[in-house]
Amino acid sequence: MQTLRYTSCLIVLALALSASAQDDIEYRMELGGGIGLGFSINDTNYSFFGQPKAGGTLLWRNVFNPRSALKVQAGYTMTGGDTDKMDDFQPAQPLTPSTDRLKYSFTGGLINIGVLYELHFLPYGYRAGYQGYKRLVPYMQAGIGGVYGTAGKAFSIEIPLGVGLKYKLAERLNLGFDWQVHFTMSDKLDGLEAPQGIKSEGFKNKDYYHTALFTLTYSFAPRCRTCNKDEW
Repeated sequence: MQTLRYTSCLIVLALALSASAQDDIEYRMELGGGIGLGFSINDTNYSFFGQPKAGGTLLWRNVFNPRSALKVQAGYTMTGGDTDKMDDFQPAQPLTPSTDRLKYSFTGGLINIGVLYELHFLPYGYRAGYQGYKRLVPYMQAGIGGVYGTAGKAFSIEIPLGVGLKYKLAERLNLGFDWQVHFTMSDKLDGLEAPQGIKSEGFKNKDYYHTALFTLTYSFAPRCRTCNKDEW
């Protein structure tokens, strides 16, 4: 009877240690991509989510800890516009009194690359454990990058800002929704510059665009289980 009791205690202890070891699994990196829609705010569209186009991205994350990560992304967003689809009036000749509307349309793409810091509102992980990890976590992000508009053959520095959601589908699979606003310093990404004759500086009156993507990434490079870990 005493032997059976000792054996039962050893089994319970082994299971507890196994569960604890599983809780400790963390991965340092993620690799994957995303697809979705994007739209530009420029001289052919002033409407939120007006004239949306398809887009996609490749991304890599360096996970610092359950609360933060650094993301490198490279994306392509189709773009296009037509002044005939605008409610706002654009004069055919800048600063010249006329009732003639500007006739302009274009198609092209926006090629971007950027580095963003992600801050999670909750600790992100597959198993809750004693750390209180959550499988569904919102986050905010900010960074810097560059974008090239094929329609206007123009390049610009951009500042991407955004929010998103991450969900642990499995221990190594991460599903996400990522929304970013890409502020640029160019008014030529759509191939049309200052049609109303109003010059601007900095980010004022410049082209910018939004991306809304569903992402899927794979976690790899597990952390050393015997090393000290970051706990936030």
